[in-house]
Amino acid sequence: MTDPQGTGVTVLGLGAMGSALATTLLDAGHAVTVWNRTPARAADLSARGAEAASAISAAVAAHPLIIACLLDHASVHDTLDPVIAGMRGRALVNLTTTTPNEARELATWAAGHGVDYLDGAIMATPPMIGTSEASILYSGSREVFNANRPVLDRWATSTYDGEDSGLASLFDLAMLSGMYSMFAGFLHGAAMVGSAGMSATDFAARATPFLSAMTAGFALDAAVIDGGDYTVPGQQSLEFTELSQSHIVRASEEQGVDPALIAVVQELINKQIAAGRGAEGSARLYESFHADNSDSPDHTATMEALR
Repeated sequence: MTDPQGTGVTVLGLGAMGSALATTLLDAGHAVTVWNRTPARAADLSARGAEAASAISAAVAAHPLIIACLLDHASVHDTLDPVIAGMRGRALVNLTTTTPNEARELATWAAGHGVDYLDGAIMATPPMIGTSEASILYSGSREVFNANRPVLDRWATSTYDGEDSGLASLFDLAMLSGMYSMFAGFLHGAAMVGSAGMSATDFAARATPFLSAMTAGFALDAAVIDGGDYTVPGQQSLEFTELSQSHIVRASEEQGVDPALIAVVQELINKQIAAGRGAEGSARLYESFHADNSDSPDHTATMEALR
């Protein structure tokens, strides 16, 4: 197909997210070559004008910009190790979820083969791609980021976080940690009220505005953490928070609901209290997550309980 945008792109991996990325580029007029280990997944995109490569070697040779949206770190190597020598001089944007160190390893590996590497973390669901609500974090080669902004910005708000290739992954997984913990708390709450006959739908209607309002507390806790003073007046103390947690644990048990999720948080609080920090603000729990923390006794056991 012709490419009025002047920027052809290869997209490797056609799961829900990879397909959304490719579709958005096609709709914007880019020439797109796609490849998937299961070729049948390319059928719909081919009908929309994408070139479906039957071999990975042909896919990576098609355009100077290659997007990988695969399953995991190992799948990137499994897919590209056989053809990496032929990618010299090209740019690889990896949107596969990895750990920070896995992203750094991929950057070193790519550089060793003359490939410019940019790591990306997608902060969106597939239906959000191409909308103002989507965000993608990038780290690694600034040159690749700057040169390909017309492509990257088709998908989402693009944020460059620095040349350390592991940073996008780190920030992504840190935010997902907050998200999954919050969702697990919601599900635990739904189980509590479900024991009394309330539907999860009704509970969501009540919980959503409350939890949304509570997120304003992130900025307050962040200011305390960055200031390093957990005795600043106006904070909820660890001792008070522990009392609230104990109520949740007991109520869960009374309703026949497993309190394990809350019990882990309570254990973290109790270790801080045992270290003499009970009168300090609850934001002090931040210190419990550092492996070298000396204020929280038996920190290793606490972290094992979280895993």
